[in-house]
Amino acid sequence: MSRIGRAPITVPPKVQVNWTDDNLVTVKGPKGQLSYQVDPALSLKLEDGTLTVSRPSDSKEHKAIHGLYRSLVNNMVVGVTTGYTKQLEIHGVGYRAAKMGENLVIQVGYSHPVEVQPPDGISFTLDGVDPATKATRVSVMGIDKQLVGAVAADIRRIRKPEPYKGKGIRYTGEAIRRKAGKAGKVGGKKK
Repeated sequence: MSRIGRAPITVPPKVQVNWTDDNLVTVKGPKGQLSYQVDPALSLKLEDGTLTVSRPSDSKEHKAIHGLYRSLVNNMVVGVTTGYTKQLEIHGVGYRAAKMGENLVIQVGYSHPVEVQPPDGISFTLDGVDPATKATRVSVMGIDKQLVGAVAADIRRIRKPEPYKGKGIRYTGEAIRRKAGKAGKVGGKKK
């Protein structure tokens, strides 16, 4: 049996979980509302503040989707209570970010600034400059874990970190594999 699928989901008192006959799960909480279509083969049960997802059989297909949909429903419950945040760092001389209204304007060495518009449910905040690394920090926040990750990946894709100096946009804590530069000419003439 799937260890992830078998684990119960703790539903806080401020959160409401409802689902239809065809397993359209709706989760409402203090931060907002999310809906997701769970596979109709799975069954959901809510008792005493814990939600369990169970599968009808031990077939390979049911085992494969059991843990997946349990994790997706759990991500919705966590999202409407605490939300999700992805932090990015912009490294490089002259590389910076600014907010214009809700949009994020990034200058990373192109001839023009790149403007990123947040989709519904996503917001950007600038966390200032890290004094140690001199990197500009940007946070992507929202209640949908998948959407937060996708928007953060799109921002990182604007200027991926390059391996020689490490300039570019990266996740906070991301390790960049560095390469050695050209050795150059050492010594006198070649024979």
